[in-house]
This record gives sequence, structure tokens and C-alpha cells, in this order.
Amino acid sequence: MTKSIEGLKAFQRSLGVCYYPEQWDRSVWQEDARRMVEAGIKWVRIGEFAWSRLEPQPDKMVWDWLDDAIEILGAAGLKVVLGTPSATPPRWMIDCYPDMLAVDEKGQPRKFGSRRHYCFSHAGYRREAVRMARLMGERYGRNPHVAAWQIDNEYGCHDTILSYSNAAQVGFRDWLSQLYGSIAVLNEAWGNVFWSMDYDSFKQIELPNMTVTEPNPSHVMAFRRFSSDQVVRFNKEQADALRELTDAPLIHNYMGRVTEFDHYDVGLDLDIASWDSYPIGFLSDRLEESEDHKLRFLRQGDPDFQAFHHDLYRAVGKGRWWVMEQQPGPVNWAPFNPAPLDGMVRLWSWEAFAHGAEVVSYFRWRQAPFAQEQMHTALLRPDHVEARGLLEARQVAAEIAADEALQAPAIVQAPVALIFDYPSQWAWDTQPQGADFDYFRLVFETYRALRALGLSVDILPKRGNLTGYKLILAPGLMTLEGLALSSTDATVILGPRSGVKTEELTFPMPLGPNLVGLDCTVSLTQSLPPSVAVPLDICGHGGRWLESLEGDFEVVAKTQSGEAVLVKNDGKWHYLSIWPDADAWRAILTPLCAAEGIETVALPDGVRLRDTANHRFVFNYNPEPVKWGGETIPAAGVSWKKR
Repeated sequence: MTKSIEGLKAFQRSLGVCYYPEQWDRSVWQEDARRMVEAGIKWVRIGEFAWSRLEPQPDKMVWDWLDDAIEILGAAGLKVVLGTPSATPPRWMIDCYPDMLAVDEKGQPRKFGSRRHYCFSHAGYRREAVRMARLMGERYGRNPHVAAWQIDNEYGCHDTILSYSNAAQVGFRDWLSQLYGSIAVLNEAWGNVFWSMDYDSFKQIELPNMTVTEPNPSHVMAFRRFSSDQVVRFNKEQADALRELTDAPLIHNYMGRVTEFDHYDVGLDLDIASWDSYPIGFLSDRLEESEDHKLRFLRQGDPDFQAFHHDLYRAVGKGRWWVMEQQPGPVNWAPFNPAPLDGMVRLWSWEAFAHGAEVVSYFRWRQAPFAQEQMHTALLRPDHVEARGLLEARQVAAEIAADEALQAPAIVQAPVALIFDYPSQWAWDTQPQGADFDYFRLVFETYRALRALGLSVDILPKRGNLTGYKLILAPGLMTLEGLALSSTDATVILGPRSGVKTEELTFPMPLGPNLVGLDCTVSLTQSLPPSVAVPLDICGHGGRWLESLEGDFEVVAKTQSGEAVLVKNDGKWHYLSIWPDADAWRAILTPLCAAEGIETVALPDGVRLRDTANHRFVFNYNPEPVKWGGETIPAAGVSWKKR
């Protein structure tokens, strides 16, 4: 059995819910708390959108309602996650700082009237956010009912990382001057001799938007790094303020397929990562899948999208992670919003637990009868009647309580590591070279191929510890710097498009991938339209991307016309030069897993496995029962057996 991941604290799986006492009359708070506890809920998140009710006017604080809410919830036996409300600055804040609003790529301000209406680079607003966090920490940091803190809410949601404001421009120039030291060094690094783009001083540099044609990719890449660093600073300043005032863990709730900032860097200043899981909404608007696929999983969500993020945020949280918002019914924000198939709320909950979640928290307790999210369902209807999601949440709570072995499972290291790197996403966003080349999609399809073989997977940052893994994959990794391959004797697959650019998004010399121990050079790259599928000799096809390789290597797979697409050195390091389809991935991975002693299984479509130290979980995402492993798993069903 694989070893337990070190450094994890013991925890008990539990359920939570998101609650907004400021939106309801005080007369229902106590009954709400009682019903939550009766349903098996242990945690309740509050406060993250309540700034206008906490501070209706500048420096006029109103705490009594929040004091009462925390006391009522805590007295009922609930543990409170208290959110800092910096995602929703009140209207008067705009009067104080008219230039605090983010600005879009076309130069238009992102105005007040919804949420996330701030620019991370605005120093005045950052000070206000820290002030509010400190005030809340001073009042509630030692409150016995406040057991965790959430900082802000969903960084990056609604495309709010990249801001082209005056504050961002000033900050970017300062960031560049500190990074490069002199304008001559910057000009050389960016290759500004091209098109006469040389600068005489940092004050001449503007933000890379509204240019005649594409801006210098090095300029864009630098702005992407700067923008990510602004999020890290914004989060760190609030975290530092709270650290002095509480011993409770600090959390942020990330989103699905939001890649505009480096989540690993943000996570360094926090104790727990969490994310907001909306499987049906994400299937509709965040995945490039066929209409047949989307129709088949219309009411279940994609079989791999949630699991991918579970594994990603386990890495971001350094082993500790939650689902802060779990979809319990139809949402309001996707192009189409069907209801989950009966059983899916339970399946999603258990899948999160199987991937190591400490808490699964449902969004939200009661459906709002007003404002933007009134069509977003909850555990209760607006008229206080139980919705379907609450029945399934109650079932999950009962299942946890009934089996001690399910309460505190040991997380184990998977046999396979998959590298996910945020700067690589920015690089290929900046210079895709093909209209449909997307880094997230490449890594996700690799993950899907591994899961289809029944494998559990750990997602790691580029600088993650690779010790103990048998198979390591790093598709699309812009640079190899920091990838500690010397610490592993695993089978390694790099590429396509790995190690072929510098940190400045220019070609290295000699040309990449420059992997020590593998004589392989990418001599030519071509992107292919979706209609072109290149047949491979091993099975399946490649597409979208094809690199020509030169060097002294062993050819493992090639196109049917004879061009090498998977090569290796005299050990176990491989370079892949094409984007494989599902059949090709299976043909590549199956023999490599066998050589490493990794068991693979033939799973029915829509069925997935996840192994813990204690159990093997089986998830059926299909809308009909499936027979596998000697049992019949119902539609939208989950089962587990002790290992």
C-alpha cells in the first residue's frame, strides 16, 4: 500500500453550509441553526458579503447583529467560518476611492452594482480591506464559536484578475523596475529591438492592451506575473492582519478553471484551500466537450472535472482542503441550468471526501427570494421547505456517523503525479500558436486519460516533491526550471510543448526541451486545425499540436507516416511531441503503467475510482445502473469497499 502523505492533521469528515443571517429576519436564526444541526451539519460560513451591514457608513460599525448570529449558531453546536467581506465593498467606498474600480481590456471601468468591483493594485482599497479584517479579528479572533476564517471570496471570478487601471499601471512600472533594475536589461530580455519597441525609462511602459496588433508576448507575460503577484499581496495582507488575532485556520475559496493567478502562491499564506464546486454549471460553460457528452452528463456534471479540482486544491492547500460551496440543485448563472439527477449531491459529496476533503459545505442554506441569485437553489426553498439537496446531505451525514472507518480516513500518496503550472497557462494564453491550444485542456485531458484507467492521481506544482511516485507527467510545461526530476526514478513523460521557452516567453538557446539525459531538440512546431487527426502507429490519433524532433533517442511511438512523436532516453524519461486523443493516451499509458507495476483497469464509460488508505470508492456518473466489480452501481451511485 502506498504511504500516507506526511504532515496531515487528523480530521473528521463533516458537512457545512453557507448562511446569510443579514438577509433574514432574526426570528428565524435560531430555528435555522436547530435545523442545520438536526440535518447533521457541523460548519456554517457567514459574513463574506456583509460589509454594508457591518459598516453602513465610513467608520460607523454595527456589530450587534453579527454578535447575535455567531452566538446563536455557536450555541446550537455549529462551528462558524467567518468571511472577510472584501469581495463586496459598499457603495460609499467608491465615493472615497473613485479610482479603485478595475478596468477591462478595452479601458472601461467595472462599475458598482454586483460584486468583486475592485482593483487588486489599488493601495487605498487594500488598506481598507486590511482595516476591516483587523477589526473583525479584534472582535471575533478569540471567539470560541469562530473556528475558521475565509479571506475574501472567489478571487478571479467574473474575470477580475487582470485590471488595466491607472493603479495597475503605476504598480506594474514599479514591479518591473524592481525585477529588471534597468531599462536596458528589460529591453534586452523582452527583445524590444523587434519593431522598434525599445523604452528609455520604466515610466514609458504602459499596460499591454489596446495595441494595434498583438503586444510583445514578453510584455504580456510580465503583466500576467505582476497581476498574479497583486492577488498574492492582497491576500497576504489580510492573512497577516488576522494571524495576530486568531489561532483559527485561514482559508480562501477558489473556483473551477480560474487560472489567471497562481493559486499555489496564494496558498502559501493560508492553512486550508477550498473551492466552489458547481458540476452542472461547469459542464455547461467551462468544458470543451461534444454536445453528446454534455447531453449524457447534463444532470451529473463531467466525470473528471470535480475530481481534477479536488486533487489540484489538495496540492494548493498543502494537503488540507475543503469544498466551501457544493452545488445542491440548479444554479442560476450557466447558459442552461438543469436539476441534478437524484443521487448526485450525495455522489459529489462522497467524491470530495474520497479525494481528502475535510468538509463539504453546501451553497446555500435557504434560496434567496431577491437579487441576482434568486434562481440559485439551496438546501431550503425560499418558503423554508426542504429541497431535494437537503435530503441527500442528511443521508451523507448519517453515513459518516454510522461508520467510524469513514470518519477520519488516511490520505495516501497516489502512484501517479501530474504537474499543473499556472505560469504555463499564462504563457500559452499569450502565445497559443493555435486557436484551440489551451494548457488547462491539455492537462485536464491527460488527467482524464489517467482516471479512465482507474488510477488515483496527485496533482503537484512544478516545484513539488516527486519522491515516491512511479509515473510523472508534465504536459505543456513552459520551462523545466525547478522540476526536480533528479529526485525520482519514476517513468517521466514531458510534453508536448514542455521546456521549449524561457521565463520571458522567448526561445532558449540551445533550443528546448534541454532535458539533461535526453538528447532531443524540437526543431519545428506546427498547430493543426480540429479537422486534422494524425494517425499513430500505436493506436489512436494526435491533433492540435505536432513538434518535429531531432536527436539521439529511442522512438517509442510515431505517426503512421514515420515521424517520431514519443521518444525516450536509455532510462525512463520520455518526450511527447503531439497532443494524443483518448485512444492514443490509453495506448501510451497502459504499457508504461505495467512496467512500473501500476495496476490499470478497464472501466465502463462514466465510472471512476478513487483509493484511500481504507477504502476503494466507485462512482457512477451515468444516468443508468452499471455492473462493475461484481456489483451493480445505481445511476448517480457511489459505493465503497474496505481495502
